[in-house]
Formats: sequence, C-alpha cells, structure tokens
Amino acid sequence: MQKIKLPHTLALIFIIMLFTAVLTWIIPGGKYERSVTDDMREVVISDSFQYVRNQPQGIFAILKSPIRGIQETAQIIGFILIIGGVFAIIQHTGAITASIQKLSHILHHRERIVIPAGMCMFSIFGAVFGMSEEVIPFVLIFIPLSLALGYDSLVGVSIPFLGAGLGFAGAMLNPFTVGIAQGIAELPLFSGLIYRLFVWLIVTCIGILLVMRYARRIKETPKLSPVYEIDEGRDRSFADTSINSMRLDTRKKIVMISMIIVIIVMIFGVMKYSWFIQEIAALFLGLGLVSGLVGKLSINDIATKFVDGAKDLIGAALVVGFARTILIIAEDGMVIDTIMYQLSSLISNFHPVLAAQSMFILQTLVNFFVPSGSGQAALTMPIMAPLSDLIGVTRQTVVLAFQMGDGFTNMIIPTSGVTMGVLGIAKIPWNLWAKWLLTIEILLFITGLLLLIPAVLIHWGPY
Repeated sequence: MQKIKLPHTLALIFIIMLFTAVLTWIIPGGKYERSVTDDMREVVISDSFQYVRNQPQGIFAILKSPIRGIQETAQIIGFILIIGGVFAIIQHTGAITASIQKLSHILHHRERIVIPAGMCMFSIFGAVFGMSEEVIPFVLIFIPLSLALGYDSLVGVSIPFLGAGLGFAGAMLNPFTVGIAQGIAELPLFSGLIYRLFVWLIVTCIGILLVMRYARRIKETPKLSPVYEIDEGRDRSFADTSINSMRLDTRKKIVMISMIIVIIVMIFGVMKYSWFIQEIAALFLGLGLVSGLVGKLSINDIATKFVDGAKDLIGAALVVGFARTILIIAEDGMVIDTIMYQLSSLISNFHPVLAAQSMFILQTLVNFFVPSGSGQAALTMPIMAPLSDLIGVTRQTVVLAFQMGDGFTNMIIPTSGVTMGVLGIAKIPWNLWAKWLLTIEILLFITGLLLLIPAVLIHWGPY
C-alpha cells in the first residue's frame, strides 16, 4: 500500500487562508468599539457591538496578506534567523556535540529523569513569567540530547516547548494572561493562587506522564516514531559515545559555560526587566560572536556559519509569516467580532457549569484567530467578565476558562508564530506534529472542562 504524502505546511496554511476568506463572504461583518487603558492596552467596550458592512476578502487581498504577515511577524522571523545562525556557529565549535556526548554518558540508564525534570522546569517558566518565544533556542539543545538518549525529536521538542506550554495554560503568575485578564476583570492581581496551583500541577503532570509513556514506547521500538525518517537524516555525531568521540576540552567548556550564563541572564532579564525578543536576540548574537572567537573561528568563518545557519531556517521564517495571514484575512473581513458576539449571546442561556465550559470552548475557538494571550484577553475579557455576573459564574472562573482556552491550543494551532517557529527550527512538519499531539490536546481539553466544574460549584472568588 502506497504511503499517502501529506501536503507541505505552507500548502496547508494556504488552504486555511482560502477557507478564512470564504468565511468573510458568509459571516456578516461586525465590530466592537475599542478603548485604550492607562497602560496603553486596547480593549473592547462591552455592549458596543454593531453590525457593519461586510468586507469579503477576494483573491488579490489573499495574495497581499503574506507580505503583511511577514511585516507583522518581522521580530519573530528575525529572531529565528539569528538563533539559527548563532547555533550554527556554536555547533561548528563542537561544544554542543561534545557536551551532549558527555551528558548522555552521565545519564546512561537514568535518562528517564530528563523528561519529568526538564518539562517541570519549563512548565514553571511558562507559569511564572509566560515563557513563549524564549523557548525557541532550547529546542536546538533538547532535540540532539533526546536523540542521544534513545528518544526522538518529538520528545526533544516536547521537553521545552510542551513543558512551557503546559505552564502557560495552567499558569499561576503569568503576567501576559492571568495578569492582564485579572486586570480587565477587576480582580486582585494574581489572586486565586491556591486553586491555580492545583490546576498547574494537574495539567503539568498529565503532560509529563503522556510524554514519558510515548518516550518509553519509542525507545523500545524506534520505528514507531512518526518522525523516524526525519530523525534518521539528522546529524547523529552527538550520539557517538565511543572512545574516539569528541573530547570536551577547555575551549568547548568555555563555550558551554557562556551559553549557560546567557540563559540565566535571559531568564533574569525577562522576569526583572520584561525583556523580549530584541534583548534576547542581542544576548544570543553576543554568544555567537564569543563562541566563534573562543572556538578559534576566523571572522569570515563566523560570518559564513552564521549565514548557513540562518539559511537553513528560511523555510521556518516563511511559515511564521504566512501563518499570520489567517488573522489578517479574518480581521480585514470583520468577522472575528461577529463570531465573538454570536457565541457570547448563546452562552448567556446556559447553566453556570455549562456556561463556564462554553466560555472555555469559545476561548479555544477564538485562539485560532487571535493566538496572542494578551491580545485575546483584550478582545474577550471585557465581554466575558460582565456576562459572567449575569449567569452566576465568578470572574475568577472566567479568567481560568480564558487562560486554558488560550494556552492549550497554542501548542498546536498553525496560526501561532511561536509554534510554527519551533517546528520550523525542529524541521518537523506541522501536520506530523498536530497528528501526534492531538491525543494530548484532547485529554488536556477534557481536563480543562473538568477543572472548571469545582470552580463553579465553590463559587471561586477573588481570593
């Protein structure tokens, strides 16, 4: 039986673009009025919805949207290219290969601790300071480590990316979701901490157990991996632990210590000074220069390796830009606010438990078009918060429905620049990732529905 060849990720995105454009011809145009808060955030004004003239998107609008998508995601695209270039320099020094050989030797027969320890660490990062774009460099470290330990690249991506995503969804202190949503809902900042800790623990444990179960199966039978052929084509020099393997000499140790220092400074800067892509890119660019010089590369070699590394990620950069076009088409077609209005009107007729769960479902649907946590909070919370007062659902519960609806699907939707950037760097097609992750997403979705029930029944309040 001939194996069915799945379409390229860009082809899938183009199909979704066409479908979104069709929706702009079918769904009536609508718009909420917006206002600007004291901290310069734009939020919708509740009860201000009105239907407006339809703005159907034609072929020319579709063809223009990719360049706009590239413009709007320029920072993420630039960040991906810089990270690719920097890691090509570091890889050329041999520091990563030698370090992973050493680490895999140390972890021999103890490799199972890497998954729970790594995912828990990144989950904390996601829950505390909303790690998102910052996870991209770690993917290039954990994929080779995962392969060296006998797993596959899906496990390598899952440790940092899925780990941070679980923490982001079940966050206690994430300023980009919980902080903004509670501010709009007029709740004390980071209130409801005890139940949020419980939610984070449940969500994180489920994710870790599912990845560990998969990893054990792949280690026993590697050919069961959906990315087996892709991983066979990867550079596996780091998996050679023979006596002739690369030695971790002083220069390579300095490179790795420099990388660890940069990661620590990055985490401190994000938490203390709200650093974002520009500052993080500057740190890693500096790391690339230092690593090249320490590794005895000439200036020309550093430049050549940087360009080669960036060149390898051009496809990933294009996917990020094209993914943005789906949101652009939906916004230009004036359909997002209409969808929000119709669904929120429907929710008002439900029992409180069903209403809370429906809000979670609504946030999940909206997240496809608005994958930004802060952007989704600004769009939905001004509507959901006052609506909750009328249907017997506390505002704290509404915030939880929002953060889970935003967070769970961030790890799979093709409209997320971070998701597509991570998969591009990992050289894993979106369709393979989505197929593999679907079971985990379904279980997380069911978990989210169940976690909302006690929140409604106990009338979970501000504290």
